[in-house]
Amino acid sequence: MNSNIDAAKIYNSNPIHSWAMEDRPREKMSLKGKNALSDAELIAILLGSGTRNQSAVELAKSILSSVENNLNALCELGLKELQRFRGIGEAKAIIIAAAMELGRRRQASSTLERPLIRCSRDAYNILAPLVMDLSHEEFWVLPLNRANKVMGKIHISSGGLSGTVVDTKKLFQKALEFDRVNALVLCHNHPSGNLSPSESDLELTKKIIEGGKLLDIKILDHLIISGTNYLSFADESYL
Repeated sequence: MNSNIDAAKIYNSNPIHSWAMEDRPREKMSLKGKNALSDAELIAILLGSGTRNQSAVELAKSILSSVENNLNALCELGLKELQRFRGIGEAKAIIIAAAMELGRRRQASSTLERPLIRCSRDAYNILAPLVMDLSHEEFWVLPLNRANKVMGKIHISSGGLSGTVVDTKKLFQKALEFDRVNALVLCHNHPSGNLSPSESDLELTKKIIEGGKLLDIKILDHLIISGTNYLSFADESYL
């Protein structure tokens, strides 16, 4: 029997959509994050599809094998060289080359300096411009990495003069969109000027702390901001 026909039958009997969810590159990234994927799986996502006899992952492995699994060597391949692989046309060659060029430019770029949270004043300086002049309440979160550096700013909700509703499930869903999030700083404003936490503020903070424990995410602080003044739950021992 023709070996090429055998290979085609084997592949067609086990297409990517029949693989376990965690073995599909796109789904695997969605479930486990980009760091869980091999170089071949990342390239397979760029390719989108393989050939009749090879899955996208197998095609990616073939390409990597040709450069001894060296990404720097892959970066040096031209479009014509990439198109020598069966299943790689001009469009896919351009996608691979573009991704390699982005990686090269990233290495050449200066390292992104993220603000460091060392105390409540550091958090206030970042959050105050967002809420200090508002006439209604808003709730914000700063996701931090293990070094307590700010990874972003997350707007959770907006409300009225005396309160805003916070969905803790939504809060953690947004926080987990940041890879390697390790801790959170919570914040909301009091347009009234009263910095004292309400019972609902204390209960909400406790609820978020308990939710964070399940996800191994620390709650470092909760700030109440009013104009140029603020109260820190951590400083006042409310946490």
